[in-house]
Amino acid sequence: MGRFINPFTDTGFKRLFGQEFSKPILISFLNELLHDERAIVDLHYLDKEQIGVYDGQRSLIYDVLCETDTGEKIIVEMQNRYQPFFRERSIYYAARAIVEQGQHGRQWEYDLKAVYLVAFMDFQLSDGSRDFRIDVALMDMERHTLFSDKVRMVYLQLPFFTKEEDACVSTFDRMIYVLKHMDVFDRMPWAAKNSVFERMAEIAEVAKLGHDERIQYEADLKSYRDTMAVMHGQFLQGEEKGKQQGFEQGLEQGIAQGMKQGLEQGLAQGIAQGREQGSRQASYAIARNLKSLGIPAASIVEATGLTAEEIGLL
Repeated sequence: MGRFINPFTDTGFKRLFGQEFSKPILISFLNELLHDERAIVDLHYLDKEQIGVYDGQRSLIYDVLCETDTGEKIIVEMQNRYQPFFRERSIYYAARAIVEQGQHGRQWEYDLKAVYLVAFMDFQLSDGSRDFRIDVALMDMERHTLFSDKVRMVYLQLPFFTKEEDACVSTFDRMIYVLKHMDVFDRMPWAAKNSVFERMAEIAEVAKLGHDERIQYEADLKSYRDTMAVMHGQFLQGEEKGKQQGFEQGLEQGIAQGMKQGLEQGLAQGIAQGREQGSRQASYAIARNLKSLGIPAASIVEATGLTAEEIGLL
């Protein structure tokens, strides 16, 4: 077990982003993420479990749900395992956070506060995008301008963040780099120069977990490793199956192509040989006619291309 927690476990993610003592880290991260878009001064955590508003409606549990000092809702999700409908799920989460703002009575005029959803994903979205960051908002399709700022979703595809430590210049890039590699660090980079990383180093040390939290973290870590092992196994199995299918398809295509080429070559050779044989048969017929007319052999050789011996046998 490394010096620092694995932030992709439930316990690790909650410790870094979902508790009061980690609030400065979350605020700093969100401000870096939404740089030049908005600035968050303070926030408070809300109950992560949202009960259905009517009988039979499904409850949901966010990883982190908080509210800014100006009323905007922010949802932060960590997803390790691939889900084919993760985009739809995230849209549903954002929609529920909007619906929860509804008020009874005629006085409410739909004065909505913006909902932000930030999704850390340790996999690739089903649309095949290979961008690390995908920003989504409501857009006017004709003018390509922002239609409403009430829904904002940012998807971070962690496998496509490939910067090395030296290439990370912004605080945002450095925070992503730390999250990706924290569990293998012997020291926390940039901790001496930036209070955010100093704070991360303080709360992320495994040795500083309480007894119960340490037990829960170890259980989460085992579950995470099991998930990664299963996913890796599925990847290798799919890769091997793909190779086998590719080999079989290639073999079939090779045989078909070989047969086609062989047929074409055989046909061409047959036509050429037929033409050659037909030409010689015609030469023999001409030679016979010329010979019957008493034409000298030398002239027949010159006219037909046959040899004197061939003409003598006619």
